[in-house]
Amino acid sequence: MNDSFQLKLDEIQPSQLYISRTKMSAVLKHFKSSTENFLEPIPIKKLDGELVSTDGHTRGVVWHLEGHMEVECVWEDLEMDWDAYRICVDWCKEAGITSIIDLNGRFLDHADYEVLWLDRCRIMQEALAARKRSLRKKQ
Repeated sequence: MNDSFQLKLDEIQPSQLYISRTKMSAVLKHFKSSTENFLEPIPIKKLDGELVSTDGHTRGVVWHLEGHMEVECVWEDLEMDWDAYRICVDWCKEAGITSIIDLNGRFLDHADYEVLWLDRCRIMQEALAARKRSLRKKQ
């Protein structure tokens, strides 16, 4: 990844709907042990003109819960399935989630997180892959 920069949490569009309480507890331990500065920056991609977090949603929420309004970020340098991210961002917007701060209170036990979020993403990604295969066959 590249050099880090600061962004306001309310300027970052999430690409996930929920936060796992298990993951959140792990991040909170860094704050309790004063090692929060060792947390990785949040990767950001400019997607369709918006600053979208590709990962680090839990870290962002915890930074907010700990009273911070800005967080360290880096530009996402991996090539990913941006169509899938667009769908996830659309899901977030439909749910009224337009910043990391909006994820506050959307905490789930990890088993529920796996079903409500991870399974939903897996099903969406399988459908996208099938659609792409179908389009290639038609060409």
